[in-house]
Formats: sequence, structure tokens, C-alpha cells
Amino acid sequence: MSTEAAVETRTLVEVHDLAKTFDVSAPWLNRVLERRPRTLLHAVDGVSFSIERGKTLALVGESGCGKSTVARLLVGLYAPSRGSVTFDGQDAHATFASGQGRALRKRIQMIFQDPYASLNPRWKVQDIVAEPLLEHGLVTDGDALLDRVGELLQSVGLSPLDRVKYPHQFSGGQRQRISIARALATAPEFLVCDEPTSALDVSVQAQVLNIMKDLQRERGLTYLFISHNLAVVRHVSDSVGVMYLGRIVEIAEKRELFESPRHPYTRMLLDAIPQMHAVGRARTPVQGEVPNPLSPPPGCTFHPRCPHANERCKVERPKLLQIGGIRVACHAVEEGRI
Repeated sequence: MSTEAAVETRTLVEVHDLAKTFDVSAPWLNRVLERRPRTLLHAVDGVSFSIERGKTLALVGESGCGKSTVARLLVGLYAPSRGSVTFDGQDAHATFASGQGRALRKRIQMIFQDPYASLNPRWKVQDIVAEPLLEHGLVTDGDALLDRVGELLQSVGLSPLDRVKYPHQFSGGQRQRISIARALATAPEFLVCDEPTSALDVSVQAQVLNIMKDLQRERGLTYLFISHNLAVVRHVSDSVGVMYLGRIVEIAEKRELFESPRHPYTRMLLDAIPQMHAVGRARTPVQGEVPNPLSPPPGCTFHPRCPHANERCKVERPKLLQIGGIRVACHAVEEGRI
């Protein structure tokens, strides 16, 4: 096998120049009367990354940077405005729209952010977890279905007897375990996790994250893990991509990124984390506000908040370049100014 073919085999998910634009204009008549143009929101604007089989890529960034939109693009809930998602060598969005879409959806599943909103309150746990099994025709016999639901609940640390209960009878952490059990029902290879622990208490977060790590080891799962919590990201990821206003500004192996961040925004995020050993040292707050995504700044969108910005940063959008083992989009790094 050639080196190129070996890399292709290792890579499960390949995202190239992915973009999603939403039309958030006022109604047509209002625009005509007020003589206003259409308003477009570039939620994701040219994102590229790849994920190897059995690995976890984490996407981090402040709220509104486009992380959840990327998640929905990858599982086919949104169609991209531009770019492509390749899953195991096939164009994912073309496949979703074809007769093979159902087979692909079995292999790609999603865990949603809010365990209170993502479970139907009128259904018993048994029906919630069994739905994907029935939808894909994986189990049809009644007794076999009950046994399979019990196995799935057991795999996430719940009792098979919990299947007769309703979601309101569980805590937030237990509900998220039910969501994970439902996502695992089709035996997927790739799980997109959209901030799966952000609505949970810290102690419960650790339990859910440990379950996800164990499942990854046992089943060889590949994760895209979306979070704004860098402590969580450090625990679960193999590599990290940092997003800002719809674009990836830095992407690197986890250790490299945490030990020697290059992009000023990444440094700002890491400086804001409390350090146990740095007692008495003043924390550096994340400076400034995220600009309005409906009218982002020209050039590098981070330049109004960046201490290293110059005239080039204000007019020219930086490209994501490979610099010293890290892919980073920053003129200051490229020119050796930081």
C-alpha cells in the first residue's frame, strides 16, 4: 500500500472549505419600503480539517463562532453553501441525498447539547432507544428489541430496568447517557458530540466524559467533540481546532496547542483558564467583544481584539498555513512577529 493510500485509509472524515450562509433578511416588503439589501450570515466560512479513525478532534471557541453549525453540516441536518464533507472516501452530502443516505446515517450519529430538549418527554426510555433500531430495521423481534435496549442502557452505566421509565424521572447526567445509548444503537463509526456536557454539573460531566472515552476504546469510535470548555477538551481530545467567527484560526495536536499556542486568540483563551499552581497571579481576561457576525471586520476578523495587529491584518484575510507543525491563520505568526 502506498503512503498516500495508507493516509487515506487512516482518515475517516475529511472536511474541505466548508461554508454555510443563512439568509436572515427582513421580510421582502419591509426591505422594499426601507430600501434595505438582503442580510446574510456567514455562520461557517471556509473550514477545513480531517479526523483519523478512532481519534477525537475537538472544536473550541466562544459562543456564536459556528461550532454547532459545523456539527449539523457533518451529520446532514444542514446542506453546505460551499465545500465538501468526505466520509470514508465518499461525498457525504451527495450520499445523504441519494438512496444510500439511510446506510450512511447508520454510520454517523449525533449527541445533542441539551439532554432535556433532545428526549421526547412522552416516550419511555425503551421507545427512545429502540427508535433507531426500528427505523433502520436492525431489530424487529419484540424480545430481541427489549434485550438490545437493555444492553445499550447497560453500556452507558444505566440499568436495563430503566427502560420502563420516562425522561423526567432521570437527572441531567442520566438523560445524557440515554442520548448516548440512542446514538450507539446503530453501531456508528463516527459520533458528532455538540457540547454534550455543557448543561451538566462538573462532577456529572466527568462521569459522562469517562463513559465516552471508554466507549471509544471499546468500539474504536471517531469523535468530533464540540466545546467551549478547554479543561474538557484537554481531557478528551487528540487534536484541537480553534474557531473564531466561522473560521478555524489554529489547529494542532492537543499537547502542542496547549503547551505552545501560536495564534493570539488561542493564547487569549488559554490565559483565561485558572491555574492551580499560579496562586496570586492575575488571570488575563479574554479581551474585547466578539464582533457582530452580520458585519464582521475586514481582513483578519480578530484584528480589533489583537495586540499584534498591523495594517496588513486589517485588509488581508490570513490563510491557514502549516507553520512549525501547527496550522495557523495569522499574519503575525507568518511574519515572525510573535
